[in-house]
Amino acid sequence: MPTPQVPRQRRSPEEIAAAQRFQEPKRVLLAAPRGYCAGVDRAVVAVEKALEQYGPPVYVRKEIVHNRHVVDTLTEKGVVFVEETDEVPEGGLLVFSAHGVSPAVKASAADRGLQTIDATCPLVTKVHREAVRFTTKDDFHILLIGHDGHEEVEGTYGHAPQNTTIVNGPWEVDQIEVPDPDKLIWLSQTTLSVDEAMETVQKLRQRFPNLQDPPSDDICYATSNRQAAIKKIAPETDLVIVVGSANSSNSVRLKEVAKEYGATRAERVDFANQVDESWFEDAATIGVTSGASVPEVLVQEVLRLLAEYGYGDPEEVVTAEEDIVFSLPKEIRKALKEAGHDDVGRGGRKRSACSTS
Repeated sequence: MPTPQVPRQRRSPEEIAAAQRFQEPKRVLLAAPRGYCAGVDRAVVAVEKALEQYGPPVYVRKEIVHNRHVVDTLTEKGVVFVEETDEVPEGGLLVFSAHGVSPAVKASAADRGLQTIDATCPLVTKVHREAVRFTTKDDFHILLIGHDGHEEVEGTYGHAPQNTTIVNGPWEVDQIEVPDPDKLIWLSQTTLSVDEAMETVQKLRQRFPNLQDPPSDDICYATSNRQAAIKKIAPETDLVIVVGSANSSNSVRLKEVAKEYGATRAERVDFANQVDESWFEDAATIGVTSGASVPEVLVQEVLRLLAEYGYGDPEEVVTAEEDIVFSLPKEIRKALKEAGHDDVGRGGRKRSACSTS
């Protein structure tokens, strides 16, 4: 589908070359891993399969993933994005997004007789289960590190609202009040900055020495891997371009991490036509990465633009290999099996090893 046009006249490669204030060769460092994670891929494929099996309209609560291109493309195919369940006609088909929902949202959908498909990322579901387990079985109070208002945080909070306190960051630690400082555990939003989350945990533990850790990391592998990759290339770059949407927590974090780890400048764009060519005037080395909900096609458009302005073939900097693929939601697997499809277990299209709030 066409991408939105920027209402300005782009300066030519010759004009930018004349304005550039450096002598070094022009380089592009391409971070890997980048782009779609397994949870995002699973959710998008689930919606595509729902369209194939049931036809439009397929309703999705909130955005299936936080990416403008993905949302706009699915809208053109017949997906209707809604804010709440009461916007879906009774008996309609509703998909819960990759960010997850609270039990109250599921109950509301059931009350309206909606057919539902739960496309919650399995790594988010893991945090939901932890919230239920630690509050009902072990009687802990949860300190949930995350951004208040983010859909994932709302969903996790909704699994134990009477026993959860949201902590937006280290600056809030001193104001926290808890029922029992000896019965505390921390959980986190899966798409946070690893460094900031650990800083928050450190401050929480200084105040509450008996704070318990979750049994395994809540920040997902894809978020950690993409941040590690950008940390590797940032010190060498004059400019980092992060492809990702403004409401994508992990994309915004990538821009912040790039600046924290030495990039002279870091910018976030949804599309290549949002790149300002004046950024190239002081940028001999440009780093490129993308958030975990970004299709690789959008990164390739940025690389083609850079090539037009004289930047050489990208040098891929690989810090991890990813081969995780999650099963499709059980509701889709059942529908595909009933329709006679043989291979219904794996959720997600094949990706290269360097591609995946």
